Amino acid sequence: MANGSLTWLGHATFRLDTPGGKRVYVDPWLENPKCPDDEKEPERVDLIALTHGHSDHVGQTVDLAKKFGCPVIAMIELRDWLTGQGLPDEATEGGNKGGTIEKEGIKVTLVNAFHSSSSNDLEYLGEAAGLIVELEDGKKIYFAGDTCVFGDMQLIGRIYEPDLAVLPIGDHYTMGPKEAAVALELLGVGRCIPCHWGTFPLLTGTPEACREALTTDCEIIGISPGDTYDL
Repeated sequence: MANGSLTWLGHATFRLDTPGGKRVYVDPWLENPKCPDDEKEPERVDLIALTHGHSDHVGQTVDLAKKFGCPVIAMIELRDWLTGQGLPDEATEGGNKGGTIEKEGIKVTLVNAFHSSSSNDLEYLGEAAGLIVELEDGKKIYFAGDTCVFGDMQLIGRIYEPDLAVLPIGDHYTMGPKEAAVALELLGVGRCIPCHWGTFPLLTGTPEACREALTTDCEIIGISPGDTYDL
């Protein structure tokens, strides 16, 4: 697609096909129970961006980066942990909040998020982050990652002016629909794709509940795993 597209692969995993022809994976947990079978073995990966270190977000990052030789962008502590898992230093780029990293013509800015971040062995992997991904044509997508709602989302909206927000709505581990509706009010964004819902029975939030809680004019784009949204 000339304007790029975003495909939800279940849970918080997304494949982003950019206007410049790059293929970016965000939080590639391709073994999640909602990931379509034909998406579990990517044909190519040009860039991986991670929000935090939990296994349901790091997913298959190490294997994919080794296979395709693609760069990985993550918080500095998570980046160091990835090198300890066998990725060479030059394959990863560690940043921190407020900083922008450009790879493959794509700009990724790490922004605040309120969540924990650790390996399965409970090794600390730095703070969780959200991602502002700026495409070659200037379009910006805000991946909030796992977070609760927080007042400084207003600053994220003011500074970065995202064209689309990707927010978790499942509740229990992240914000639920009511909190996500407030987040959209703070962000001032006109379009939202909900994620991190429906993977397990525990994640009870739904796009419909988010629409019902909205107090602002925002389109809630309730796609199913495997669906593609044209940007």
